[in-house]
Amino acid sequence: MTRDGSDLHLELPPEGPRRPALVRALREAVRSGRLAGGTRLPPYRALAADLGIARGAVADAYAELVAEGWLTARQGSGTRVPEGLARAEGMGEGMGEGAGKSAARAEGPADGMARAAGPAPAASPARFDLAQGKPDPAAFPRTAWAASARRAVLAAPSDAFGPGDPRGRPELRRALASYLARARGVRADPDRVVVCSGFANALRLLAAVRPRDWAVEGYGLPFHHGILDAAGIRPHPVPVDDDGARTDLRDVLASPVRTLLLTPAHQFPTGATLHPSRRAAAVEWARSHPGALVVEDDYDGEFRYDRKPVGALQGLAPGHVVYAGSLSKSLSPAIRLGWLVLPDGVRDEVLAAKGVRESWAGAPDQLALADFLECGAYDRQVRRMRQRYRDRRDRLVAALAAGAPEVRVTGIAAGLHAVLELPPGTEPAALEAARAAGIALDGLSGYRHPAHPATSAGTVREGLVVGYAALPDRAFTEALAALVRVVAEVTRAT
Repeated sequence: MTRDGSDLHLELPPEGPRRPALVRALREAVRSGRLAGGTRLPPYRALAADLGIARGAVADAYAELVAEGWLTARQGSGTRVPEGLARAEGMGEGMGEGAGKSAARAEGPADGMARAAGPAPAASPARFDLAQGKPDPAAFPRTAWAASARRAVLAAPSDAFGPGDPRGRPELRRALASYLARARGVRADPDRVVVCSGFANALRLLAAVRPRDWAVEGYGLPFHHGILDAAGIRPHPVPVDDDGARTDLRDVLASPVRTLLLTPAHQFPTGATLHPSRRAAAVEWARSHPGALVVEDDYDGEFRYDRKPVGALQGLAPGHVVYAGSLSKSLSPAIRLGWLVLPDGVRDEVLAAKGVRESWAGAPDQLALADFLECGAYDRQVRRMRQRYRDRRDRLVAALAAGAPEVRVTGIAAGLHAVLELPPGTEPAALEAARAAGIALDGLSGYRHPAHPATSAGTVREGLVVGYAALPDRAFTEALAALVRVVAEVTRAT
């Protein structure tokens, strides 16, 4: 991330000289095409602060790459990637024989929605809505979005207002490929990007072309479990612990599983980051089993507060990982836009599943988002909200430390929610006390997959899932005080 300029994801080794490592990382990002021609790099001081290295080391690295022709520098224009540099090959990494041979199935408008419901809401209207999954609606950048929408519509070609393309508008696919490569480490080009109307739509499409057996994380969103259930998919829950999904266990990815659904950057809802050895295990499983595929749900990967965000798993094996994202956390769930970055063997089948008259996301919104990304407004919004949500999480942690120190906030500092770990047997009482205090939130047990045995290793957990992003500031202060009272009373009564 950067505090001034665009986000830029770089992986540097933990030890060794900084400047040579930065030179190699930037050179490889340009060579591979992850940093496209015309991309503006962050200023020296911003990148130095993000990477924790000296400003002079960044300046020297930029100068070396300018001298070699990998970058250009011009007064008033900053440091940029020149146009026309050759890209390295490797984007077409194969899926393996037999991948994606299942016929696409039609998608019903509300198929399985009754079974896709999440934890039950509070019985009466709550004073304080601390339910997870909601960004701050008042922070939507109305002026910047309106400006992008106006520019995009005025500049759009006439064909933008004709019949749609199931892949999505080319302007948005280009903008997404550039942004995801730069900020999330995704190896993408526009031909592999398919625009959809949010992650739920993306999951239904993937379920249509990847039927039968899926491995899913033992804790996850019941709505997503319901989508897979409605598609007739047999779930194989994977245990989750403080290092994420147990992809290192041999039996959890055994035959007949050929699809693995993960939230590696920030496990939902427990908050863990998938350990590097388990990232490697997931990729190795996909590579070593014909037709195997990992589906990566990067639902809030841009919001990491204690360090720079972990890069996408897809960057390790683009031929074996589907990358999925949306605007529901970073901008607004009201803008029904999401995206898939697909290996070649899956892309055509997903497009066939969409059909020639599927209810695609509207072209005007797609054009507006393309402009919003390209003009830098999306980066600015993410940085602004990253700071706001970090402050909210810090306040939650501090309030609990002062008023209920026996309650632990689990998971990494990231995202729009936190899990408050509770002593065994206290979750039902805590939920009842929260409802009585006018607080709407969920219990952690409601997110455990119904097919996941409660006695499996790493699965017996109780807690409260607290969303801290959506409330106005004054209401959040009052909600924190009420929440601390509830958990303190319940835990001290045990």
